[in-house]
Amino acid sequence: MSTKVDPFVQHFRASAPYIHAHRGRTFVIMFGGEAVASKDLRTLLYDVALLHSLGVRIVLVAGARPQIDEALARRSEESRFEGDLRVTDEVALQCVKEAVGATRVELESLLSMGLPNSPMSGARLRVATGNFVMAQPVGVLDGVDYQYTGKPRRVDSEGIRQRLDDGAIVVLTPIGYSSTGEAFNISSHDVASAAAIALGADKLIGLLEGQGVFDAEGLNPSQLTPHEAERYLHSGRDLGHDVERHLAAAIEACQGGVPRAHLVARQSDGALLRELFTRDGVGTMVTSEAFEGVRPAVRSDIGGILTLIAPLEEQGVLVRRPHEMLENDIDKFTVIERDGMLVACAALYAYPGESIAELACLVVHPDYRTSGRGGQLLQYLERQCGARGLRRLFVLTTQTSHWFREHGFDNCELDELPKSRRSHYDQGRRSKILLKPLG
Repeated sequence: MSTKVDPFVQHFRASAPYIHAHRGRTFVIMFGGEAVASKDLRTLLYDVALLHSLGVRIVLVAGARPQIDEALARRSEESRFEGDLRVTDEVALQCVKEAVGATRVELESLLSMGLPNSPMSGARLRVATGNFVMAQPVGVLDGVDYQYTGKPRRVDSEGIRQRLDDGAIVVLTPIGYSSTGEAFNISSHDVASAAAIALGADKLIGLLEGQGVFDAEGLNPSQLTPHEAERYLHSGRDLGHDVERHLAAAIEACQGGVPRAHLVARQSDGALLRELFTRDGVGTMVTSEAFEGVRPAVRSDIGGILTLIAPLEEQGVLVRRPHEMLENDIDKFTVIERDGMLVACAALYAYPGESIAELACLVVHPDYRTSGRGGQLLQYLERQCGARGLRRLFVLTTQTSHWFREHGFDNCELDELPKSRRSHYDQGRRSKILLKPLG
């Protein structure tokens, strides 16, 4: 029987950890009025419905800037902005209400679909909207009276949680209300970040127009700390208005306690699902958490280490290490963990009396073998050797001697190894012995 795994099955299995991890979590998803006007809106809402069916608690925040501009144009009125903020006079406020109302109805109607033979079949989604956002006026800034332009003052997190507990998708729009009964036009990005912070959301997800976040070299960073994201924002480069607003919202959310914010290109089909259900995603994540790091192994890592090394043991590349051996030697192992998955491991056996150590069982997951993680792990262990006064590092290998030579190892003889190790050299494997002097 063929052992080839169907790609669909492989991908579905790989998504299982995320299906479990996301169940019961609260995600705030923000997108602009461009998404609402797009022919791809149905597909986006199909994916939102899929998230909901998997147990994710969803708050949608929909912008309406182009719809407001169109409503003003129909009245032969011009849109007036000062910097990033719209100046909302009485006429503009009426246009805001008109555009936001139409947007809300559009989202509610599409989320109510349950047609057979469609992705929404049997979804039975409930949608909740309401006066969840309390606002206050921006006021006068630099001599400009912004009138009915506001900013979030308070988010009714208890009211939103009640709707989420009832199984509804909550839709927030860029209108807030004051205690005096006035309505204010608020940036949807400000609404999204304020809601995510107030709810203690697990994720803020921004669906960007365009291709996403890029650095000066044209590369899309997969992860940024809030500090790094601020450097992007204040670099002086033109990132585009949409990217800048989303990036600012992500920074504010993370600084307010939201663990992770994701910025994803909306127009890439299925980007929301690929960002949430694959280990490397397709966008940029802003987080203060350690998404990936090198650390000493613990007993709970034994299963992950066995999974890493089993294919190479079957191929004869590695000597078999039974579970019992790993239990005894787990304190010798170091791992690289990426979002809960072990992507590399190595063991270090020290001979302090002879100032030498053996590097063994260096394995990198096949998906990450061209990303420099093997070298990263080697450097980490070399620093560990230095801290322990070990001046030489040796390795026995049958098939990867070229890689070790590229990293400073040279061939050596058996008699250069510690005496106790020489007696356990397997003559049948005829492993090459390589040695690296450490600084």
